[in-house]
Amino acid sequence: MTDTTNSSEPTAPGRPAAPAAGPVEGNGTPGDLPMVFPVEGLPTRVRIHEVGPRDGLQNESAIVPVEVKAEFIRRLATAGLSTVEATSFVHPKWVPQLADAEELYPRLADLEGVRLPVLVPNARGLERASALGAREVAVFASATESFAKANLNRTVDGALEMFEPVVARAKSAGLRVRGYLSMCFGDPWEGPVPVDQVVRVCRALAGMGCDELSLGDTIGVATPGHVHALLTALGTAGLPASGAPADSAPPGGPTLAVHFHDTYGQALSNTLAALQHGVATVDASAGGLGGCPYAKSATGNLATEDLVWMLHGLGVETGVDLARLTATSTWMAQRLGRPSPSRTVRALAGAASSVAAPASPSSAESRSTPDSPAPKEQ
Repeated sequence: MTDTTNSSEPTAPGRPAAPAAGPVEGNGTPGDLPMVFPVEGLPTRVRIHEVGPRDGLQNESAIVPVEVKAEFIRRLATAGLSTVEATSFVHPKWVPQLADAEELYPRLADLEGVRLPVLVPNARGLERASALGAREVAVFASATESFAKANLNRTVDGALEMFEPVVARAKSAGLRVRGYLSMCFGDPWEGPVPVDQVVRVCRALAGMGCDELSLGDTIGVATPGHVHALLTALGTAGLPASGAPADSAPPGGPTLAVHFHDTYGQALSNTLAALQHGVATVDASAGGLGGCPYAKSATGNLATEDLVWMLHGLGVETGVDLARLTATSTWMAQRLGRPSPSRTVRALAGAASSVAAPASPSSAESRSTPDSPAPKEQ
């Protein structure tokens, strides 16, 4: 495994510089914590793919006002997150929480240096996203037949057939395409998912031309050994982790990302296992927003703050200001009417309260054809 060199990341307005060796004074952590002890063989920089505004808010029982969503995204960008998945272009019938995609996306047009990918369920979703100027899109496949039927009302191969022309059209238009793959480690109906089954679908998505593949632990049952086995198998199949957060697919194929849920408290340990294989793009959700409706007591997505705390302690650069991020998640939790499940947000709440919530680059709050069933879970 090869260590990566620091890659150049776009800079959002007001974005602080990435920590070079650890937290700086005044970052909202107690003293100079976490202490930095680098581990040999890890990437030197990780790109966090923030999914809170899409994957997190789509699971809310109440619909979050569009001006709050826009301000949330702006605050995340100001905290240093260079990739923020903004919304999903699905029919309101399937995901009413994201029915305001056409209203939300134009509100973010002035956010410079921030990647704003969106989920598209099919060709119609791609048309809607493209009309608003989206430059990055994501499609959503399943490694298991049961979840493909429940989430997309198709077989695994049927879903791949649906996505193939969508990916082709997006690529011909110069768009970057991410392929989400759910149920990579376990399925609530089928139980264990064979590694070779996951590899087959990954190869199909790669063959379509996806620039990045996000491996989803939808019900949070993965363990580090399982992560090791899957990434080893993917490498053998010609889909190795690149070892660097990339803006486009490397010559040999797509980059790999991981998307862990913390149902059994394994998300961070699974992430570390992935880093040891060279994975350098990690999905996370600010404040731990989001969850899985198919696993009782699921604690949802890996919290971005928990991930940043671990990465900074390992000496891995993220470009994220943890104090600003914590303040942003606290701000959002107040609007949702409940505390954040993130352990780091809770631990830093006292210190973060003395740090003003980041102001958005400009005031977002001052501005006030059916698709197929909407993919909702990684």
